[in-house]
Amino acid sequence: MTNVKRIIILGAGGYAKTLADILQQNKTYAEIKFLDDTKTGTNILGKCNEFIKFKNENTDMYPAFGNNEVRKKWFKLLQQEKINIPAIIHNSAYISPTVQLEKGVAVLPKAVINTDCVVKQGCIVNCGSVIDHDCVLEEFVHVCIGAM
Repeated sequence: MTNVKRIIILGAGGYAKTLADILQQNKTYAEIKFLDDTKTGTNILGKCNEFIKFKNENTDMYPAFGNNEVRKKWFKLLQQEKINIPAIIHNSAYISPTVQLEKGVAVLPKAVINTDCVVKQGCIVNCGSVIDHDCVLEEFVHVCIGAM
């Protein structure tokens, strides 16, 4: 069932479109919008630095930047403003029940995260990647497509 909340994704590039697709498939949000500094369109509400004017109790936000340092910068700004940054997990990913996922983690299609792993905030576990038992991914790590 669709949630009444909306999400605003910061950035509207390829990674952002992938996350929006996952959220749409999961029916996680009633509305998915974007902020982007270079693109325009009906689903793009404005520039990234305008995020604060969209802050309310029914809006989550997600910094969808593949660059780890840029993602970290925006993640910290959103946290300072007490904006919820959800984990985004594709239904085809396998995540062991013993895994610890922190805030704002993205786990993309066909990824595997096995027994007793810890995935810290802001990480990307990309399509088809495998993280085996007892691994720790530190904050804002990006595990690339198909990595093992």
